[in-house]
Amino acid sequence: MRKKMISFIAVIALLFVMIVYAATTGSVKMEFLEFCKALFDSSNEKIAVIKDLRFPRIIVALFAGAALSVSGVLLQAVMRNPLADAGVIGISAGAGLASTVIITFFPMLFFWSPLFAFLGGAFACFLVFSLSWKSGLNPLKLILVGIAINAMFTGLREIGGFMGVPTGSSVTSNITMKTWADVDLLVTYGSFGLILALLLYKWCNLLALQDKTVKSLGFELGKARIVIAAVAVLLAAVSTAVVGVIAFVGLLVPHIARKLVGTDHKVLIPFTALVGALLILVADTLGRTLVAPQEIPASTLMAIIGGPFLIFLLRKE
Repeated sequence: MRKKMISFIAVIALLFVMIVYAATTGSVKMEFLEFCKALFDSSNEKIAVIKDLRFPRIIVALFAGAALSVSGVLLQAVMRNPLADAGVIGISAGAGLASTVIITFFPMLFFWSPLFAFLGGAFACFLVFSLSWKSGLNPLKLILVGIAINAMFTGLREIGGFMGVPTGSSVTSNITMKTWADVDLLVTYGSFGLILALLLYKWCNLLALQDKTVKSLGFELGKARIVIAAVAVLLAAVSTAVVGVIAFVGLLVPHIARKLVGTDHKVLIPFTALVGALLILVADTLGRTLVAPQEIPASTLMAIIGGPFLIFLLRKE
């Protein structure tokens, strides 16, 4: 219990420090005390720039990281597969393709793009499940099928680019130039998904048991899997609709979280959300400061970290 408490306090403290650092570092720089005073001074030009340009980016990074991480936890519970991640098995690619089509051809439906992204992600999830299932889910087969589905949807998206179809913001896999409209979109749908995930912690714990044991308790296993998978797809889809495809977040963060707070989803889900938010904010902040004025997308940094981590897990399993 003490380890869990220390872990929560440490992550929350790091998150606060990182938010302040991200807000005060970049082309417009401010000291901490100056930043605190400027928050209550509407005439300060620097804080006006930070509020309009940097705060939306920070909030988007936090919610995207939380959504992708919790999505990974839920998918791993449903599939009983520690390698499951929306970005790896094609769910994010399906969501990104659907979101791109809607934003490109029906820009007036921008606020509803997460719902269409959800449909695209759900279709990708259905394909992965149906093509991987044979008397149960084989972890390696699931990953291979997911990589194939991911490649297929990514290819379809690229074909649209070669044909001159604008790719839209959902494909850039970057957190630059985000506005308060993006914040409203991500916070509205993301908060709904995160609340649902927290309410489903008991079901996630039950899925860790053997199917025969769960059924003997009178628990509707199929219904639980569908509901949890739907929430996972929603979280991955809304994040993809706003920031694009960022793989490996839902793979990396849950493994770190389990080492620190255990496998009880009542604690694991909120802790994973905090760690995911911290990880994406760190990746985005490093990406815009390491080689300034150029930027490295957060998705690129996550790929550099997550690729070797996936190989490590495959060898370990």
